Amino acid sequence: MNMLENIIIIIYLAVLGYLGFVGYKQTKSSADYLIAGGNTHPFVMALSYGATFISTAAIVGFGGVAAWLGNSLLWLTFCNIFIGVFVAFVFLGNPTRKMGIRLNAHTFPELLGRRFNSKFIQMFGGVLITIFMPLYTSAVLIGGTEFLVAYFKVDYHLALLVMSVIVTGYVLAGGLKGVMLTDALQGVIMFVAMLILLFMVFDAVGGVDAGFTKLETVWNETVASLGSVNIKELKAGSPDFMMKLSMNWGFQGWNKMPLFLSEGWLFVITTITMGVGVGVLAQPQLVVRFMTVKSKNELNRAVLIGGVFIIAMTGIIFIVGALTNVWYYEFNEGKNALQSAGGIGKVIPHFINAAMPKWFAFIFLFALISAAMSTLSSQFHAMGTAIGRDVFEQIAGKHTQNSLLITRVGIVVMIVISVSLAYVFDKQPAIIARSTAIFFALCASIFLPTYFGGLFWKRMTKKGAIASMVVGTVITTFWLLFVHFQEAKELGLCKMLFGVNSLLSGKIIFVDAMIVALPLSALTAVVVSLLTKPESSTLLKKCFED
Repeated sequence: MNMLENIIIIIYLAVLGYLGFVGYKQTKSSADYLIAGGNTHPFVMALSYGATFISTAAIVGFGGVAAWLGNSLLWLTFCNIFIGVFVAFVFLGNPTRKMGIRLNAHTFPELLGRRFNSKFIQMFGGVLITIFMPLYTSAVLIGGTEFLVAYFKVDYHLALLVMSVIVTGYVLAGGLKGVMLTDALQGVIMFVAMLILLFMVFDAVGGVDAGFTKLETVWNETVASLGSVNIKELKAGSPDFMMKLSMNWGFQGWNKMPLFLSEGWLFVITTITMGVGVGVLAQPQLVVRFMTVKSKNELNRAVLIGGVFIIAMTGIIFIVGALTNVWYYEFNEGKNALQSAGGIGKVIPHFINAAMPKWFAFIFLFALISAAMSTLSSQFHAMGTAIGRDVFEQIAGKHTQNSLLITRVGIVVMIVISVSLAYVFDKQPAIIARSTAIFFALCASIFLPTYFGGLFWKRMTKKGAIASMVVGTVITTFWLLFVHFQEAKELGLCKMLFGVNSLLSGKIIFVDAMIVALPLSALTAVVVSLLTKPESSTLLKKCFED
């Protein structure tokens, strides 16, 4: 690196440190630390929501999947905008904010627990976040670290350690105030970098029409040509193996959807599009953002900002991911993106450093670091508050002076666990996108019926909520361990107990766990609530009346 790059990096880290310090100075109470005092500006809130939602898992992970599977991933962009922003902000945002104020709730599990007057629900939610969120966090860490490795040509383990230490600093100091201030800065950097990237990529492949037209040629030359090859002759996980696998799954090109109800169609629609697109509604680190603004007007003002941000982030990176195949084919001896980069998670980092000018790679470095840090800081904050607020305080029976200390200790513990997982999972094919989809689907199956019912259905009972969460947890876990084609095979428990990779066979094993678990979890909530005694009028009045 030259002196100018060093200076810019130092300035960037100094600004992050300053914003963390501002958050620290403004953090006078647990409400400040947990929900940023409840008076956040809508611009800051919207960018924080978007930057937390869109991480390196989206940019590096799903961008790489787009290079593998093509523009079919744009259905996820549609779901992200319609469900993740419009439905979330317009229909869930204000009821969540108002109920959070009425119940003095500072975390997502605490909101659910106080809505149903249940310590068990709050603790159960906190424990589930503590157990499952490190899987998603490790995916974000891997995505950010891969780009640091590609840019600086440094050891993966060293890059992972440096990123983790930086994020730890400002999360511990500033709480959610510090997190949201840094999120807003990082969101602006991400947005600008993505717009520049889109124009530069179209220019590199000869324009919009030419780029998409060339995709057909590249598919025919590098993927369709594998038609006569037996997949068993290819090394598992290799680029050619992954491309041949996409053909076997019913993919016909990067500009086309896979054959209807084929394995590929089920994977794209049920796991990637529905799993992530619906699962976003029950993300603990995102729901808490609704509690940080002071009125419905602020939420309404945030919708447009959030929508434009999501379009720029996911829509652009999915298009870019697919078009990298054209650039590599023309400039790397007729190879496609996976063949050139060596793996799904390496495509975007490799492409930016190989195809883009050095000055833009440097700018994009900050976009990737920003995407990683904005999401990681929120994840670590959510996990820490789950341990301190939702578990420790409930066991202690009251808020104590040690609660924030326990929260901070919890953050450190969860960082260590997440970093450890990032060391272990780095070499798994498409691990970034898969881990993200698993966690989003888990949250939807476990939390969504209780969250929706708690906000909009007064007849829903504590027993109905508990039963729903337990059913969602059990069915999702069972499906991942014993049915779903990828997880069941790699976890190996099904093979060890029953001698097969999956208890079922056929296309059903490509259906995501959420598609099965969420309807059953919702049905359980309704049936059990109708069969049990309604909650007291005192509790309902407290929850629903101003």
